Amino acid sequence: MPLIIDVLTLFPRMLDGFLAESILGKGIAAGHLAVSVRDLREWATDKHRRADDRPFGGGAGMVMLPEPVFAAIEQVQTPGCRRIYLTPDGVPLSPALALELSQQKHLVLLSGHYEGIDQRIRDKVIDQEISIGDYVLTNGTLAAAVLIDALARFIPGVLGEEKSLTHESFTSKLLDFPQYTRPAEFRGMSVPEILLSGNHAEIEKWRHARQVEKTRQVRPDLLK
Repeated sequence: MPLIIDVLTLFPRMLDGFLAESILGKGIAAGHLAVSVRDLREWATDKHRRADDRPFGGGAGMVMLPEPVFAAIEQVQTPGCRRIYLTPDGVPLSPALALELSQQKHLVLLSGHYEGIDQRIRDKVIDQEISIGDYVLTNGTLAAAVLIDALARFIPGVLGEEKSLTHESFTSKLLDFPQYTRPAEFRGMSVPEILLSGNHAEIEKWRHARQVEKTRQVRPDLLK
């Protein structure tokens, strides 16, 4: 059975091209995962399809209304599904978390907007809050796209070369090693001889040393 993902957002068309292209598009076409994108305004209760209002207590911006969000989640959820809110103040997305989510049967992803969502939504119909980084986006639809892409790579069959999962940044707490391809000489720049040697044991040593070097320079916190 494919992993089922429902995305609830005010901007469903933002995901049209993203879900149809490249590895993710092929994974969906092959039936490894199924993604449905729903417009939260479908559950709005007034004639203007309003999904937000001013915050109690004052302040800038608008807050997403509880009524349409509750109704949307209650309609698409299934027993045992994971209901996730994408928000900057959630737990950080990591490879371990992406792997865990890839093994679920059904995910419901709520994309926030404006100044966020009514707290009662978070208290009652959200199981997990996830952040893709220490920065703020215009809305959570982009974060939902990142989460889908990150977890889809762990679903068997989505990647053509499964070995790539074990040779990339953060999988082993180290950043990735340099990659080269043809030609071996380009504008006076040469590919390191070790990569042309055919000695796979020495190549692995060289790559690991480059990973440690890059991590020490760019992300020394990962070496602690």
